[in-house]
Amino acid sequence: MGRRYGLRGPWVLRGLDLDLPAHTLVRIEGANGVGKSTLLRLLAGIEAPTEGRVTGRPRTAYVPERFPAALPFTAAGYLVHMGRVHGLPTAGAAARAQEWLTRFGADRHARTPLAELSKGTSQKVAVAQALLAEPDLLVLDEAWTGLDTAARDELDRAVAERVADGATVVFVDHDPRRLAGAADVTYRLHDRTLTEATDPSADPGPRVRIEATGVASAALPPGLPGAPAVERDTGNPAAIRLTTTAAYSDPLLSALITARPPWHITGLSRLPAPVPATAPGTPDGTAVDLLPGPAPDPGPGGTAPAPDTVPRPARTTGRPLRGTTALMRYQTALLARSQRWLAPLLLYVAVLGIGIRAGQPLLDSLGYAAAVLLPTAAWLVRLCVTQEPHAARNVAASAVGPSSAHRASLLAGLGCALALGCAGAGAVLLISEPVNTDHTVAVPLLPAALAGLLAAVCCALLGAAVGALCARPVLHRHGWSLAATVLGALLVLVTDGSPAKAAVTGLVSGSLTGTVRVPFLPLAGAVVVAVAAGALTSRIAALRE
Repeated sequence: MGRRYGLRGPWVLRGLDLDLPAHTLVRIEGANGVGKSTLLRLLAGIEAPTEGRVTGRPRTAYVPERFPAALPFTAAGYLVHMGRVHGLPTAGAAARAQEWLTRFGADRHARTPLAELSKGTSQKVAVAQALLAEPDLLVLDEAWTGLDTAARDELDRAVAERVADGATVVFVDHDPRRLAGAADVTYRLHDRTLTEATDPSADPGPRVRIEATGVASAALPPGLPGAPAVERDTGNPAAIRLTTTAAYSDPLLSALITARPPWHITGLSRLPAPVPATAPGTPDGTAVDLLPGPAPDPGPGGTAPAPDTVPRPARTTGRPLRGTTALMRYQTALLARSQRWLAPLLLYVAVLGIGIRAGQPLLDSLGYAAAVLLPTAAWLVRLCVTQEPHAARNVAASAVGPSSAHRASLLAGLGCALALGCAGAGAVLLISEPVNTDHTVAVPLLPAALAGLLAAVCCALLGAAVGALCARPVLHRHGWSLAATVLGALLVLVTDGSPAKAAVTGLVSGSLTGTVRVPFLPLAGAVVVAVAAGALTSRIAALRE
């Protein structure tokens, strides 16, 4: 597979061919900026490859490099939401959340808002959300960063438990000593593709030479990252030269600078990559299984079978629906707790209060209320699509897929708009007179109520379509998105042939004669447009988020 951003953007990854069996711990190494995080997002299903494909992905959980604290939930509340997204019942999710918070020493912060947590405790919550569902594929992007020593050790144990239970764990960490000796296989990401590496000395990647000076009698710190080759300057006992791979250069520099007494860096240069050598342990240089486990049973011909592959598909029948439903609850709670709903609600109520008075003809008022609902629905959908921090959206997308995560946002916004529209239509029915425009012909109340509700649904659907097409992943810039939403809502209301205009006009023109026209055909058209917009933007979400 390969991945690049934009139609003509440079390739970040290209020509990757990788098989990840069960019971496997996989380490990804590489210098900063080579695409390690992009590779992890592809493996987790957050992004789709530009070319090639990923198949057989099991139940997946993901820990992002930077977990956002700006979510309006408590630590336990967020974990319960994520547990439900992964398919756990509410009680089970709450129990697992408490268990993992306790294991990481954060149980006393269970009821603390995420925004008030320290960076280290927030990272514990990020790791806990990935572990509580016992995923079959666990993807960790610098998950140890920010954790205290006890929590790092606990995460090491949790990773070993998942591998022992049959899961695949793929991780990136800046510390080359992380899980040293435990990884079944290590891959180095360089020049847009992967090569297998078994130890730093056999690594064929680019190498860096570091020149440093220190106290003449001082010894180098033990366990330097990357096991560098050390050369002493015979003319200056205080000067040394260390050679290691580029991936270990930053941790090595940090170890030297923070040593006691510290070493002073006097030079840094890149060296040509050495010719790859055959790794010890196997004749062809393949990785050696370092995790303890039973030896495979020989087959009929005395040959051991191939390693087990993950047997379960990525998302079993029914799971996307349950995950999407849980995500809708999560998105609705996120909107409610953030209070971003207040502005569109106040606008909707204010415009209704200006345009509708007690005793006005019923059909006119219902048409007005439906028309006002369209831009309000577009606004609510935009809020639901854009309210979640990017890293938090990636966490949800790894569980159900980016298309389902985006679809849940659209449905949450549409649901809020429909609830608002029903409330507005109900208020209109209570204060308006069921008569025609000149108050000479009575209007049947039940058919009028049905027509008003269906017109509101029609406008909410089209408003949701406008909001979906004018927000990410189609438009990412806030200014362009806002302008497009306002213009799109106006065009949908005034353009001939628009289902929204047909539904509203049917109510207003029917008020002249006292005739109720139920907008079944405009509603069907609105459903088609909304479904098409939702399907299109959900598909794009996997490619551009």
